[in-house]
Amino acid sequence: MSTVSPRAGLAVGIDIGGTKIAAGVVDSEGHVLTRRDASTPVGDRQSLVDAIIALARDLATEHPVEAVGVGVAGLVDREGETVRFAAHLPFRDEPLRGVVAMALGLPVVIDNDANAGGWAETRFGAARGAQDAVFVAIGTGIGGAIIIDGGLRRGWQGASGEIGHLIVERDGRPCPCGSRGCWEQYGSGRALVRAAEEAGLDVPHGAAVTEAATAGDERARQVLGDIGGWVGVGIAGLVAVLDPEVVVIGGGVSAAGDLLLEPTRDSFRTYLTAQGRRPEPPILLTSLGPDAGLIGAADLARVSLGEA
Repeated sequence: MSTVSPRAGLAVGIDIGGTKIAAGVVDSEGHVLTRRDASTPVGDRQSLVDAIIALARDLATEHPVEAVGVGVAGLVDREGETVRFAAHLPFRDEPLRGVVAMALGLPVVIDNDANAGGWAETRFGAARGAQDAVFVAIGTGIGGAIIIDGGLRRGWQGASGEIGHLIVERDGRPCPCGSRGCWEQYGSGRALVRAAEEAGLDVPHGAAVTEAATAGDERARQVLGDIGGWVGVGIAGLVAVLDPEVVVIGGGVSAAGDLLLEPTRDSFRTYLTAQGRRPEPPILLTSLGPDAGLIGAADLARVSLGEA
């Protein structure tokens, strides 16, 4: 059993992805004290709910946690009660907060996973201290979080931050959202794999493209450069609208490091409005890596209790 004081403000953070659930106990400084991972149950909402509760309960037996935060790859209502829709999870109008809270007997906060990641980066990571920031989560698709005046911008219905569905190409590639030409069809992990296949690379996933590029494969480097170019286009649009202090790139594709970041920055400078006439916000890689989502979910839960 842990010897940490209950006054330490510990919370459980759970990050639910399409294939994996990451959970951990997080302290008030953003440190992950204990971590658990599990495969995401597919097709059965009850199995997924049970897995969330089991992970949280297991962690709560080891540490005196005060609250639980859950980040979900989907649309969460403004009140943080219901997961309205999750493309890769079996949640449709799922009243997740109430179900988990009743099972655990603890305060529970539900939010979008990218919101959680962006919150973590501004609290403890690459954007720490920034009052206005944008977090771009590049995984299978593109998600995002918008921080304004030190708080998350959730929008009228809680759907703010769906930046991957900005249209960057009129009548472009079809997107699962039902539209065409969405940013994530050109600058995401899915787009990376497609571009690699078109370049003649035999790669099962985006990480393999990064591995090949790191090993010196020029085709893989070119593919990452092209994807970075599209990422820069989208970020230039976000900066024109939001004027953030800093932009942080996270998600699985960010593991490509400078192979992605350098072409992103070059493209950003090319497309940024008033080029050369305004300060450019830095574009940085996540400093919290794959733990950003669970750290942010836990901290949002802790902050909801009124703890700074």
